[in-house]
Amino acid sequence: MIRVNNNFEELPAVYLFTQISRILAKYKEEKDALPLIRMDIGDIPGPLPSSVARAMHEAVEELTTQESFKGYGPEQGYAFLRNVIAEKDYGERNLPIDPSEIFISDGAKCDLGNLGDILAKDSTVAVMDPSYPAYVDDSVIDGRAGKLVGNKYSGITYLKCQSEKNFCPELPEERVDIIYICSPNNPTGSVLPYEELEKLVKYAKENKSLIIFDSAYEAYIRTPNLPKSIYEVSGAKEVAIEIRSFSKTGGFTGIRCGYTVVPKEIVGYYNDNTPITLNTLWNRRQTTKFNGASYISQKGAAALYTEEGRKEVREMTDRFLKNAGMLREMFEEAGWKVTGGVDSPYVWVGNPYGWTSYETFEKLLKECGVSTTPGSGFGEEGEGYIRLSGFNSLENTEKAIDRLRKILKQS
Repeated sequence: MIRVNNNFEELPAVYLFTQISRILAKYKEEKDALPLIRMDIGDIPGPLPSSVARAMHEAVEELTTQESFKGYGPEQGYAFLRNVIAEKDYGERNLPIDPSEIFISDGAKCDLGNLGDILAKDSTVAVMDPSYPAYVDDSVIDGRAGKLVGNKYSGITYLKCQSEKNFCPELPEERVDIIYICSPNNPTGSVLPYEELEKLVKYAKENKSLIIFDSAYEAYIRTPNLPKSIYEVSGAKEVAIEIRSFSKTGGFTGIRCGYTVVPKEIVGYYNDNTPITLNTLWNRRQTTKFNGASYISQKGAAALYTEEGRKEVREMTDRFLKNAGMLREMFEEAGWKVTGGVDSPYVWVGNPYGWTSYETFEKLLKECGVSTTPGSGFGEEGEGYIRLSGFNSLENTEKAIDRLRKILKQS
């Protein structure tokens, strides 16, 4: 008999975005269906920045000669990429992150799931509500979530994020071991100001908790004085791991490359109270279970830090922010509750009619041919909301707005 991980029994049968894809596939089979415009998914529509494409072509050419061929690379990532990340993403903002604290990976989503390997299985977990579903699902798979009771897991602390407080999370009332924080937030599009991050770091230090800070969308922040890194808060290096991605900044959703910062100041303890740095544990985990991101993808990622690459990142993120801003403006004019679309490519919209998330989703799909993501899929506090993405072409965004405006006027 092959025994399996019983924790999978506690997961929803289908991952949120897989479920949405199935509904959309069925919609496209309908006889009178409008051509579908997808505003639901956070995928980059392309193309790759020119600087990235050239660098990757050059990397491929290097692999065709004996003199410059690369086989297995360092599991932590090549020095050329780790060094430039330390310099550009942190050094230029006077944040003391050493290259040895940076680990290159095949994407933020993978690291979010894999970090559980180095933490105690009975660790308690807190997540923002609403939040990216992977935080909860990863905790379920690792056996940290407890039982599903109604729409919530018994072993997870849900930090309410409500519109009245600009979707800033409440602090846990009781001590928890791990706190997942995402800013700019997916799905709400809100960004945590410095004082909120300061409260989180203070809580984590007082309670000896670990913050896992997902800043995959930091390149979209345009408002001055909003923090782009948890390490802008004093003391955060003692309690916070930061995860970043090149997917939404460089179009790497299909190429796969990101990185995780594990400061050497963060100390954990074995059962006998022997101390060990999380940096040491993560390095040991990666050298055992990961052979490193590809040389080609890392060369492409490094190109994003050149003068040309940084200009292209700005142009790309500006383009998607423009789309999100147009969506935001349309819903605001119609009197719907809206956040995001300013420092985030996501727009979080609450309808004023009392419709559920799935009722709104179905109405906009069937009557407009526009797909969104039901907010209830991100947590109980997401009920009544939908999420729209600015990751599309300007042409498709304008078409979607034209269709949606007709429905909004009738409602």
